[in-house]
Amino acid sequence: MLAIGQPAPDFELVDGDGATVTLASLLTRGPVVLYFYPADFTPVCTAQACMFRDWTQELAAVGVRVVGISPQGTASKQKFKDKHTLGFTLLADPEKKVIRAYGAAFLFGMFTRRVTYLIEPAPGGGVIADRVVANLSVGPHRAFLERVVGKAVGQWGSGAVGQ
Repeated sequence: MLAIGQPAPDFELVDGDGATVTLASLLTRGPVVLYFYPADFTPVCTAQACMFRDWTQELAAVGVRVVGISPQGTASKQKFKDKHTLGFTLLADPEKKVIRAYGAAFLFGMFTRRVTYLIEPAPGGGVIADRVVANLSVGPHRAFLERVVGKAVGQWGSGAVGQ
């Protein structure tokens, strides 16, 4: 698990449209809420994705984007995104390289933990600004989003995070 203040490992993964996405490219537009989840279409993961979907406008208002990562392939990502009208990027990590780099793998790497990070732009890349781990519940992740929005509003007024 990455600690607050640690550098965020850069990565290169593919989204449901087949486009290559890097952390560096995401951070050019501001902070990112990066969340890891076990599987597309499972009940808790669907609830979590829909919860992030429902927070997209509040996060965008403070300059924060959402990106989700799980081990299923790109076709699954696109179907999951379409079925639940998810307006944010979902990335496929079938080899679990990024999942492992962010400490989201457990039980000898067989499973993916439900971990959410706030990554803020920093010289040379990104830095972990906050995080939450809750494998079986989305409640702590909702509280995390409230904290992210509150921090942005409290620290930077009504403008975008990092401005």
